Amino acid sequence: MPMRVLVVDDDEPTCEMLVAALTGGGHEAVDVGSAEKAWERLQADDLDVVITDVSLGGMDGLELCRRMHASMPDIPVIVLTGHGNVDTAVAALRAGAHDFLPKPIVTELLLAAVARAGTVRQLGREARRLRRELADVRAGTKLIGKSPAMLEVLDLIARVAESDANVLVVGESGTGKELVARSIHDRSRRHDGPFVAINCAAVPSTLIESELFGHVRGAFTDAKTARDGLFVQAEGGTLFLDEIGELPLDMQPKLLRALQERRVRPIGAESEVPFDTRIVAATNRDLEAMASLGTFREDLLYRLDVVRVDVPPLRRRREDVVMLAEHILEKLQSRAGEKRVNGIHPAAAEKLREYDWPGNVRELENVIERALALARGDELRIEDIPAKVRDFQPQRVIIAPDALEEFLPLEEFQRRYIMGAIELVAGNKTRAARVLGLDRRTLYRRLDTLREPSPSKIPASSTRRPRHP
Repeated sequence: MPMRVLVVDDDEPTCEMLVAALTGGGHEAVDVGSAEKAWERLQADDLDVVITDVSLGGMDGLELCRRMHASMPDIPVIVLTGHGNVDTAVAALRAGAHDFLPKPIVTELLLAAVARAGTVRQLGREARRLRRELADVRAGTKLIGKSPAMLEVLDLIARVAESDANVLVVGESGTGKELVARSIHDRSRRHDGPFVAINCAAVPSTLIESELFGHVRGAFTDAKTARDGLFVQAEGGTLFLDEIGELPLDMQPKLLRALQERRVRPIGAESEVPFDTRIVAATNRDLEAMASLGTFREDLLYRLDVVRVDVPPLRRRREDVVMLAEHILEKLQSRAGEKRVNGIHPAAAEKLREYDWPGNVRELENVIERALALARGDELRIEDIPAKVRDFQPQRVIIAPDALEEFLPLEEFQRRYIMGAIELVAGNKTRAARVLGLDRRTLYRRLDTLREPSPSKIPASSTRRPRHP
């Protein structure tokens, strides 16, 4: 199987020889002259195997091995050693190298080593795929979606889960931000560790420091025993800080210091406690705007927002609504231990798709649970869903992408829209005002101000009224 191989050696003739041998063996090979440049290349490119000499100027090959083993252990490293240098070979394996080759390099041995490394790389990819599937089973649910917006989120989750970088999950209430945080945890190397969550808006400001950092016995009136904070409780796992925008301003510098130092001081303690915990925070607020107003620390925002996952609202992923509804229906029925409803009637599914879902997935769950409780047949039908969904009328104008050049001036669009409404109700302006959401006097004022446009200013192709659902 062809591999993408990075060769790291400060000796140019050796690099040229190795690249030629690898290319001749059907692989794609590139070379760099230092471990520092190799590290930069690894951050920016998708490579399968690294071949590095031990003796390099600056960072040596063993240090590169150690860094890769810590941050990207699925990329195998082959270390080049001096002939018969057993100590160097052992040190390379301890640093995380997959294999080593003695110099001078024999082409057949080189290609065989790359083939073995390629097999390890493929097995690693397969293991990650199985781990993702296991994570879905372990969580009992999974992120559902096939829309472009959701596929982008799923891809970002898969990539960021491999690292320990802090993540900020942003999105409207009810979009599933905690589920995103759990998915990141379950797909990470920390999946066997605890997932600890706290809602910063639900804890009184007087208790939030004790919750996060812990306290010693006697630190305050009710501290009858010592207690570890959530940073320590989540050791080896993930701490999820939900509604981080609600964190009191006086707590923000303390949280910032904990994130910078990777240590916390329990209330009343004389020494700090180190922690090894990944931080995922979430908010439905605009933290940049809060930072500009001075209600959220800008430096804390930068510390939390290393990688941002923007969870789209349900109205931006209408392709997913029915799929989500069916998944929720199946989950609810499996809990109840019964299978009396087998699906959603197409007419009801269309109503679910059209609705704007201001409450997002949380509102959809509520609607499906209600519909399941009221369903009479073997399908969820229109009459089973709430009136607000059943009777919803989309307020958006449907304009085909190829009609963008036919956009009208806003004044002319308003005039045609109002005149169209009056025409639909046979000239009854009182009824037209009610349809348009205006009082009768306001409608008359609009009619006075919206003058008839000059025909020469309106393109002939724009004379038709825009379509409305």
